[in-house]
Amino acid sequence: MRITSHLFDAFLKCATKCHLRSIGEIGSGNEYAEWVRARDESYQREAARRLQEAVPETERVVAPAATENLKAAQWRLALDLVAQTPDSADGPIRESRPNEETRGLGGSGTEQLLESRLPAVERVPSEGRGKPAQFVPIRFVFRNKLTKDDRLLLAFDALVLSQVLGRVVSLGKIIHGDDHATLKVKTSTLLGEVRKRVEKMAALLSSPSPPDLVLNPHCGECEFQARCRKMAVEKDDLSLLARMSAKERQELRSKGIFTVTQLSYTFRPRRRPKKLRDKREKYHHSLKALAIREKKIHIVGSPELKIEGTPVYLDAEGLPDRDFYYLIGMRIGNGESAVQHSLWADTVEDGGKIWREFLGILETVEKPMLIHYGSYETGFLKVMGEHHGRPPENSDVAKAIETSVNVLSVVFAQIYFPTFTNGLKDIAGFLGFKWSEAGVSGLQTIMRRHTWEDAASRELRQKLITYNAEDCQALEILAYVTLGLGSAHDANRQNANWAANVVHTESIPRETLFGRFSSPITEFEQVNKAARWDYLRDKVYVRSSKRIRRISLRKRLRNQRPLPIARILKHPECDHCPTCNKKGYRHYYVTKRVLYDIHIGRFNLRRRIVEYHYHVFWCSVCRMRFGIPKEFWPESKFGRNFVAYLLYHVIGLCIPMAIVRESVNRLLGLDLAYGIVGQFKVRAARFYAETHQAIINRLATGKLVHIDETRVSVKGKTAFVWVFTSLHEVAYVYADTREAQFVKTLLAEFRGVMISDFYTAYDSFECPQQKCLIHLMRDLNDEVLDRPFDEELKRIVIGFAEILKLMVETVDRYGLKKHFLRRHLKSVDRFYRQIGNADFQSEAAIKCKERFEKNRDKLFTFLEYDGVPWNNNNAEHAIKAFAALRDVVQGSWTPKAVREHLILLSVCQTCKYMGVDFLDFLRSGEKDIHAFAESRRGRRRRTQASQADGLPADAIPDPDSKP
Repeated sequence: MRITSHLFDAFLKCATKCHLRSIGEIGSGNEYAEWVRARDESYQREAARRLQEAVPETERVVAPAATENLKAAQWRLALDLVAQTPDSADGPIRESRPNEETRGLGGSGTEQLLESRLPAVERVPSEGRGKPAQFVPIRFVFRNKLTKDDRLLLAFDALVLSQVLGRVVSLGKIIHGDDHATLKVKTSTLLGEVRKRVEKMAALLSSPSPPDLVLNPHCGECEFQARCRKMAVEKDDLSLLARMSAKERQELRSKGIFTVTQLSYTFRPRRRPKKLRDKREKYHHSLKALAIREKKIHIVGSPELKIEGTPVYLDAEGLPDRDFYYLIGMRIGNGESAVQHSLWADTVEDGGKIWREFLGILETVEKPMLIHYGSYETGFLKVMGEHHGRPPENSDVAKAIETSVNVLSVVFAQIYFPTFTNGLKDIAGFLGFKWSEAGVSGLQTIMRRHTWEDAASRELRQKLITYNAEDCQALEILAYVTLGLGSAHDANRQNANWAANVVHTESIPRETLFGRFSSPITEFEQVNKAARWDYLRDKVYVRSSKRIRRISLRKRLRNQRPLPIARILKHPECDHCPTCNKKGYRHYYVTKRVLYDIHIGRFNLRRRIVEYHYHVFWCSVCRMRFGIPKEFWPESKFGRNFVAYLLYHVIGLCIPMAIVRESVNRLLGLDLAYGIVGQFKVRAARFYAETHQAIINRLATGKLVHIDETRVSVKGKTAFVWVFTSLHEVAYVYADTREAQFVKTLLAEFRGVMISDFYTAYDSFECPQQKCLIHLMRDLNDEVLDRPFDEELKRIVIGFAEILKLMVETVDRYGLKKHFLRRHLKSVDRFYRQIGNADFQSEAAIKCKERFEKNRDKLFTFLEYDGVPWNNNNAEHAIKAFAALRDVVQGSWTPKAVREHLILLSVCQTCKYMGVDFLDFLRSGEKDIHAFAESRRGRRRRTQASQADGLPADAIPDPDSKP
């Protein structure tokens, strides 16, 4: 078996390529591969010529015979030398004094012939008696940057020479790049890895079957690209998924999954654990496969692409091995009004010129925002800034560069397009964009740029500029689509022509305990339906079991039996409109309606079914009907007490609606339909929307507000619930993101003190602020626990703890009164002087000091105001109330449902903060909690006074009533 350097080079790139070369397969052609081969041959000729010029003609040889005894050679330089090991060279090489290096030179024990065609070998004469001459293999690489494969190929040459000479060749050279730089490589450290590769090659070439076909990043440079790609598509091979590693493919194959289609059936939508919500979403190969199978875009969570300003779509072309960027493409704006700029550099020296032009163009753009795709442009901005200068700090251009948006980071792991890769060409092609020249890739632009440098072809230059401009245009389309797929742009998504091809993973039904059965066989589907428990009990078992038949009969009779009416009431007429007080027109016929309600006593509960007779009136001015008894819940046959009872359990006690419904049906003998509790919740939210807004308005114009936020899962997407509270009111507000801009709008008129945690978005509010000292105390405590031996940090924390303890003691004794708290301002100033004058050395202490100094005006604000707490417990307590409700719902909310729950929860918590019973408030039909609280207090005082005097409550007149 002959293993040559040509095959070894192919094996380093791809096992399939090595196999095809070994059997003499001829590639179908690859323009870039042919260019690389031609350039490599040209570079080798030039490098060999340079070496020959440095060595006298008598001391160099070209293409020496393969049978020549290298040990007896007298030349200093040999070009195009073929080194071949004899068949017996597989055993370990032995010298008179073996060492660690020579012990490991042996082969694997298989019979294999190693052969290498060395571009050049340098012979270093012996330095003394008993010391043999040294042979140094030399390779030529035209690239400026070397790879590990280049070093391994040189080490293979050294291995072959070692076995031919019988001693270790520990050094090699690589001449590379435009400057023909020489790199010395210690090949002895690479021989072990080379031997392992040779053993794998031997096993591959001796096998009668070809290796598994695997597509990899080298395919773009391979002459067999078209052949392998065609076979992979026919097989639906897993390697079509570009991001899947060999280890992941092997794991899937061990489970019997060999194709992309098979993989697509393994995706299961799952809720993310709370501890992972702040971490980046994991990439799901199975979801990518599902998107490809269904030919639809699949979205995980809420991808957010924010474009605030004028978009500047950026695409740079360069030569990676030189770090030379010769073309900068900029597309400013959107649509037909967009302006394209193409900045071209003829030479490396012109790179600074086009960079300055690039910055100059950005300066003319109002609030520029750079948008690119992938990390190549990130490196471009960094390298060009380091080499040619950065824009002035705090300028719009500097901010645009610092905050440039990589669209790929938004797409990755959140938006799965039905393409095998996340490349711009594939995704933009799916979205309908077409390049004027099909099949052009980044590798071909490298080839064309080098060709242009050799010939200065105007046509090639124009092709490169056109290709770059079209990349910018494709990026614009992709950015627009990504923006539309975000949760904040539902309207854009609905108007797009690709909206029907979008699937949110949270809408994919999750499996039940036994899995969701689906089958392409219609008969199996019918059999599965007939196997359901309810169907079997009601249709099958009822025919064979007398007991089940009696149970089913009793159930039907019970459901059909009408509930008894306790009494009939005639509702008094009220012919004046409650809105405009105009006399209305009475309907001729008497309306008869049965009210299903409950009576709530002090310690009991009973069902109440009453038939009401009443007349309906019509107001011609307000155009509304009135006269319906107020005991009825709007648009329902159920009473207000009953609905209040249900909402009290759902909102106040956080009991699931299904359980509340089942409990009421069992205990009260009612037959509530499925979903009716949810309908009550929707109507109640509509009824109390005015109350919710009044709470927000009162908070916005008050003297104190606590603010906090928490996450909520809305059909798999992450949204946020903000809570605003004072000492008496609580308001919950839903938001798609954690951005505080809407909070600014909500609290635009607020001039009081804001209490919050250390979320940086709050720093932009222009009002006195008090940061939660409990949060700060916990953070400092964690720092001390993490660094128990940092005395400087401990000194700062202890100083803060001492003054905080004294403040809390004052609060416990006198309350939140500035008259008593202001005395601590001196100790605060003393604390800041101590840490300001100290010269800390530890990094933790320096950061702690900077944190105190940054928040100096926001840590002790409560000392200067009456009634301002030093912590954010009010908001955190309100957050706990929502968290309890959130745990019950468990992510099955929609945005509309969240808002409805938050309205009712705001009313519930405000009642608790006001000392009002939530159930009583719901039963009253009132909308003003403050007015209801005052009336309740008045009735409570009258009741207490009557009880003290031994008189009935009605005997004491109401001081607010008219005589």
